[in-house]
Amino acid sequence: MQEWWMSWVAIGLAYAVGSLSFAVLVSRVMGLSDPRTYGSKNPGATNVLRSGNKAAAALTLLLDAVKGWLPAWAVLHWGGAWGLGPATLAAAGLAAFLGHLFPVFFRFQGGKGVATAAGVLLAFEPWLGVAVILSWVLVALFFRYSSLAAIVAAIFAPLCYWFGDGVVWEVQGPVGVAVAAMSVLLLWRHVGNIQRLLAGQESRIGEKRSAPH
Repeated sequence: MQEWWMSWVAIGLAYAVGSLSFAVLVSRVMGLSDPRTYGSKNPGATNVLRSGNKAAAALTLLLDAVKGWLPAWAVLHWGGAWGLGPATLAAAGLAAFLGHLFPVFFRFQGGKGVATAAGVLLAFEPWLGVAVILSWVLVALFFRYSSLAAIVAAIFAPLCYWFGDGVVWEVQGPVGVAVAAMSVLLLWRHVGNIQRLLAGQESRIGEKRSAPH
């Protein structure tokens, strides 16, 4: 009974932490326009960058990643004392990610979750997180499309996790399901980007699309 109760507490807290929309909060603190009102209207680091403030974008990126990493890391390192296992670890990571997509504090209107997903992966398996982030960086550097980099990384993540079984890490079923679920949700959130990429209308990294000064 205690384990069941603590699992739901951990999952609920993870969702609450994930619901902190740092794109909006950082913009408010730094006196910038609400990122939901310009560019792609997505509350994420890439759209904050369109404001022209690189520091705000970098801080948003870091905090969005940390809010995905922290809940999963806490369960992984402290949950054992409360009887929390891989299922709760996976659920907490997924809950933090869902909090970013559907934040309870911001009318359930969240971002696409790329940085938050990266943070969750770093907590699940640090080398998995590093590999997926590198895949994002390489695609972004070569093609200059944040959305394309995210799409490739989303496809790569579950494949990397499962193929790394017994080589770099031991695959845990619930964690594998959470990684796959985040990948599917990331692809779903990027449907519009996929359509613009195919039409040659997608903005490149650093381009200002109706961004305020």
